[in-house]
Amino acid sequence: MPIVQISLLEGRDPSLVKQCIKEVARTIHETLDAPLESIRVIATIVPAQHWAVGDRTKDEASAFKDGER
Repeated sequence: MPIVQISLLEGRDPSLVKQCIKEVARTIHETLDAPLESIRVIATIVPAQHWAVGDRTKDEASAFKDGER
């Protein structure tokens, strides 16, 4: 049973996330020949303040990019 975990930064349209989940499942099915009903895809939406690159969270990085310090 393939299990795929996807972590996404908040802010995407929920319908696009749903489409992504379905496409990932179909791709796993086609490439691994795994039965579609055996595939699990989990999309976790992460708030910007809980996602960091280095020591700067994504909400801080966005504020810095917008000219704030």
